[in-house]
Amino acid sequence: MLRCLACLLIATSVWSADWKKAVLFRATFDASLDASIAKGDPKLYNAPSYQDLQPALAGLEGSGVEYAKGEGRKGDALRFPKKNTRAVFFKAGKNVSSTAGTVSFWLKLDPNQDLAPDYCDPLQITDRAYNDSAIWVDFTKDNPRQLRLGVFGALKAWNGTNPQPDRNPSFNTRLVSVKQPPFSRDRWTHIAITYQGLGSGRGAASLYLNGQLQGTMPPIEEIFGWDMDKATIRLGVNYIGLMDDVAVFNRPLTAKEVRDLSSGKW
Repeated sequence: MLRCLACLLIATSVWSADWKKAVLFRATFDASLDASIAKGDPKLYNAPSYQDLQPALAGLEGSGVEYAKGEGRKGDALRFPKKNTRAVFFKAGKNVSSTAGTVSFWLKLDPNQDLAPDYCDPLQITDRAYNDSAIWVDFTKDNPRQLRLGVFGALKAWNGTNPQPDRNPSFNTRLVSVKQPPFSRDRWTHIAITYQGLGSGRGAASLYLNGQLQGTMPPIEEIFGWDMDKATIRLGVNYIGLMDDVAVFNRPLTAKEVRDLSSGKW
């Protein structure tokens, strides 16, 4: 028993020491809009909408989103000065694992004062929609705004009969909701999503804010029909505020690793 416990402690120590090596993708926005680390395409793109990405162009020209020099956590950032209705995204292929991983990013805003009336998804990963093989966080549309985590597989697998998913108990009871999220115009707030086992029938996902666990979703049992070569890391859907340092890891980070990440040890 002692030998097994020692092995576990050693394995946990090595895992924690190597969490920085688990990164697949990182866009700090310092000195460049493109990702500084990317297993796939590093370029940031924009297009008129997610329904038609064919006219997508690299960069932010025409998007209304601004490259905020010197306004980031340590350098530069993205600023969404008004409600963003365009597609602003990185390609997910090879930059995101479809079954297990961690998504990390930072926001700076007061949701109750800055956001326009509507739901707002600061980040989505999907090849279809928020309710059809997707990972996302959103702010609810009414003040006081809540922050919610949603991870949903193939639409027909979990919501085959209800045409309005957000009124379906199978939707609402699966969300992780934070009633008083700690966002502010004066400081950066860190968001981390960990997920594993997606598509296995026993998937799991958790939400962290500033390194603190906010909740874990009930078991995610449905299949995921997404194609990561067609999926996108969608930034700032209906968002107004600053965004910085978007990163994706190839495994779910431990609670300690998320705390280290949120404390700026990277």
